[in-house]
Amino acid sequence: MRLARIACLDLDTFFVSVERLLDPSLRGKAVVVGGRRGGRGVVTSASYEARGFGVRSGMSIRDATALAPHAVFVPGNHEAYAKYSTGTREIVERFSPIVIAASIDEQYVDFHGCESLYRQPADADDDATILRTVRTITRTIDAELGLPASAGIATSKSMAKVACNLAKPNGVRLVVPGTEAATLAPLGVRKLPGIGPVSEERLHRAGIRTLGELACAPEALLRPIFGAYANGLRCDALGLGSSDLGRERPAFREHDPRGEHVGSISNERTFVETSAAATESQLSGLCERVCSRARTRGVRAGRVTLRLRYADFHTITRSRTITPTSVDVEVHGVVSDLYRRARTRSLAIRLLGVALSRLVFEEPQLKLVAFERGDQRGLAVDAVREKFGYDAVHLATTLAGGRAR
Repeated sequence: MRLARIACLDLDTFFVSVERLLDPSLRGKAVVVGGRRGGRGVVTSASYEARGFGVRSGMSIRDATALAPHAVFVPGNHEAYAKYSTGTREIVERFSPIVIAASIDEQYVDFHGCESLYRQPADADDDATILRTVRTITRTIDAELGLPASAGIATSKSMAKVACNLAKPNGVRLVVPGTEAATLAPLGVRKLPGIGPVSEERLHRAGIRTLGELACAPEALLRPIFGAYANGLRCDALGLGSSDLGRERPAFREHDPRGEHVGSISNERTFVETSAAATESQLSGLCERVCSRARTRGVRAGRVTLRLRYADFHTITRSRTITPTSVDVEVHGVVSDLYRRARTRSLAIRLLGVALSRLVFEEPQLKLVAFERGDQRGLAVDAVREKFGYDAVHLATTLAGGRAR
């Protein structure tokens, strides 16, 4: 049986790294991202130089200013962060068909069964093959985007996350299968994902300071602290966590300023199962997302593009010019037809994407009745989502995959 091969890839001090690409004079300086010196807001990211003075993500800008008044404070550039995050993902997807975003700067990659695909004669074993491959990914990200990245490789998601943190900065660490418990045992309890400062303090009061002590602790001692999660965290402390990568999380709330019609609007999904119902649901959901974003901007799209990637990494795109629209069902009809024409192989699909381009700003004008009704439906949907959340209403085809709540 093949071992699970999970890699956690994290872009080191991502926001700071992007700011340094935009302004090279920031290199080597203490940099704090999140707001102006002494202003309101919280720290989004801090360089290692700033961390040396006690600045941490999540603290107030005023506290950060008191700790490091000499640091360079920048408000942030969300559009640039989204661009570099997308570029990173595109690089990672060259190496594995299964990539799950945990945040804008962190991704989990499944290399299960990929050893034979990347094996080279000089590799001592399968571990060496995967380690070399992940190092190639981090070097490629640095070479093409100029971003430092760290990665951890293990047989479970939680262990890969721990390994990634141990590899920082700008390193790669593989935990050899069978050595998980020994690797974790001497580490402080805070090193395990899921244990925050409050839980750490309660564990310390119970006399538990290391993950080795946590792994040996009786459930009766842990349950008052973690409740139903006690047994799962103890398994994680032994390195016996799950290899399930979990659900895809949006890397960032999309930056869609009103009236912005330059460039394109796109969303993609990577997934494992590709049943007919799941595929239709994914396509429908992607159409909803890009159309919702178009309405947020106040634009319509004159061109629709479908992106499809097979399990063997072969990627194709198909586009069609249309009468400008931002109506979900109209875009979905075009995308469905593009998909039917593009799907010429029976091989499993690992990625689907939908993009809108040739964007035109919606100036006040007389509208065709069909478009006016479509706009009204879209605006009504947007109003419901604004009040009750994005998942409050969907097209029936989106719900068909059985994944919606």
